[in-house]
Order: sequence, then structure tokens, then C-alpha cells
Amino acid sequence: MALTLLGLAIGFGLAAIYPYVIYPLLLRLLPRRPLRIDDAAPPVSATLVFCAFNEERSLPAKLENLRAIRAVAPDVKFMAYVDESTDATLQILSAETDLVDVIAAKERTGKAVGMRRLAQEAQTEVLIFTDANVTVEPDSIKRLLAYFKDPDVGGVCGTLIYTNGAESVTARMGSVYWRLEEFIKQGESRSGSTMGADGSLFATRRALYPEVPSHLLDDFIVSMSVIFDGRRLVSAADVIAYERTSAVPQDEFRRKRRIACRAYASHVYLWPQLVKMPAGAFAKYISHRLMRWYSGFNVLLCLIFALLFVGAQWGGLAAFAFLLAAVATYGLGRLANLPPLSHMTEAATAIYAASLGLVDAWRGKRYQTWQPVQTR
Repeated sequence: MALTLLGLAIGFGLAAIYPYVIYPLLLRLLPRRPLRIDDAAPPVSATLVFCAFNEERSLPAKLENLRAIRAVAPDVKFMAYVDESTDATLQILSAETDLVDVIAAKERTGKAVGMRRLAQEAQTEVLIFTDANVTVEPDSIKRLLAYFKDPDVGGVCGTLIYTNGAESVTARMGSVYWRLEEFIKQGESRSGSTMGADGSLFATRRALYPEVPSHLLDDFIVSMSVIFDGRRLVSAADVIAYERTSAVPQDEFRRKRRIACRAYASHVYLWPQLVKMPAGAFAKYISHRLMRWYSGFNVLLCLIFALLFVGAQWGGLAAFAFLLAAVATYGLGRLANLPPLSHMTEAATAIYAASLGLVDAWRGKRYQTWQPVQTR
């Protein structure tokens, strides 16, 4: 009996760490699929689009960045959708009509609706998606568009770097997590396609833009549609974007919960198409995306069976001491900045937030609109 309990604890523990530790290592074993970029192919036309809601603090840096991009890529167009902001976002962007074409919402709609409107209005071959609080290395735009000279490439993911990782434990762990995410995306890309993009910086052929329900993750669904069309979604290490992550634990907790809810709802929406993917791509998706959302439940089951094992092996008092030690360790990590304990606690809190987001999705809760992350 005790060995069975121990085996279950180990099994659920391995399932919990698989998406973060085991899967990234397994990607090294997959055969490479090189790109076939035709340097003689004509350049593609492109529009860089972003949605903004109450982003007046981010816009000066954003506009300066757009001017820098135009200096090196003068043919790229810029469009923005303002989601009925209550600050000066619309006024700031409307004063830059020589640089950005602005679409103003008449009511609060959410990002997915805004991006769909931008995609409908743009006339170029490629759409470059980004966020209002993200800046892009200007020379990266030309490098990004060069990937589309491979006819098999339908989408390109940029590489995001968080600039304020030293601000707090929350920001530091957010930066560490994202470096792992970029490592996984590049590992997947080497053998074919990475399983979805995030909204900081990615591009797709406009003809592949799908219909996206307003309460779902538009960046995830748009980028996965590239794979469903039989094209490659590649991760580009030389296409760089910069962003400040949240340094406030409460803000980051709410953000992760909201994203997890929308991500899982997006997964359910895409499932009929996901199951039609080739076996290799489907295995990547399960490893990268699906198993990660269940990490919190796997951690909980691991702890429960470990507790039962301790009780069966050494008695109820030992099990109580084990439980008390686990709770005290978590509490100490939340109250004191004691690396690596505080880092482990922050990771556990992030997994807990994602688990709550999953429960929200199961209950049918919807997050359609968003708030910009407060990083200062």
C-alpha cells in the first residue's frame, strides 16, 4: 500500500514538472526541419497593428519606437484600435495620424474585436501583431518579414525579453518563466512549428486570419490557425521585443487567472481542429499547452499522495508534521524574500492562479475586456 501511494505521488509529481522540465529536454531529440528562404523572392507588404486601452503612459515610448521602425522599414504601415479609453490614449494617437491610422471604438469591445477590425481594414499581405506597451527592436521588422520568403511559413513569433526582472520576486520569476517559454518555442520551431504565439510580437499572412470569438485569446487562435492551414509557425530568435512585466503580486495573480481562463476556453473552441493535426504536432500541443494547465491539480495530487504515504509509513503524527511543514514553508516564502524559497513560492502561486483560471473556464466565466498591467 505504501509503495503504491509513493508511486502515485511520484507519478503526479512528474506530470506536474513534465511541461517545464522533461518536455523541453525531449525537444532536443526531434529531427530538424530547416527553413527554405528564397532570397530572390519579392518582399512582402506588412501592417503593424495593436490595440490600446488606457495606455497613455506607454504611448510616448511606443510612438518613438514606431518612428524608429519607419526609419529602417519605411514601407511598413501602422494601425491602432483604441478600445474606448477613459484616459488620453485616443487623443495622443489621433495627434499622430501621419504615423498611425487610428480606429476608435464607440463602446468597450475587447482586444479580439479590435484585432479583427484591424485585420479587416489592413490591405497588406502580412499582419504584424503587437501590444501597446511593447517596443520592438527596429531592425527586427525586416528580419521578421524575411521569414515569409519561405513559402511554407505562415506565421512568425518574435522573442520577448522582460526588462524589469530585478524589480521584485514576481517580476524575476515572470522573467525566468518567459525565458523558458522562449526556449520551448524555439525548440519546437526547429522541428516544424511552435504551438501558438503570444501577443507581444508575432506575424501571420493576412489571408489566414480566422474568426475569433470576442472572449477568447486572439493571439493564440490566430497563430494556431497558421498550423491548421498546413503552414509553419516559426519562432525567430533574431526578432526581438521588449516589455515590462508586472512587479506587483496581486496584479500578476489576476492576470494569470484571466489568461488561463481565456486560454482554456480557446483550447476547447479549437479542439475539433486540434485533433486533426498530425501526430507529432498534436503531441507537441499536449506537452506544451494542455498539460501545463493541469499542473496545479497534479501538484495537489502529488502532495495528497505524499501525505498519505507518510501517514501509512510513519503514522498520523508524521503526516501532520509533513503537512504543517509544507504550509509553513509556503507561508515563509510569501512573507520573506529568501531565495530560492521565495522563488519556489512565487512559482506555486502562479500555478495556483492558473488553476483558478481553469476552474473559471469550466464554470463558463468569460473575460472579454482587459486592463493594462501596472508595472510602476
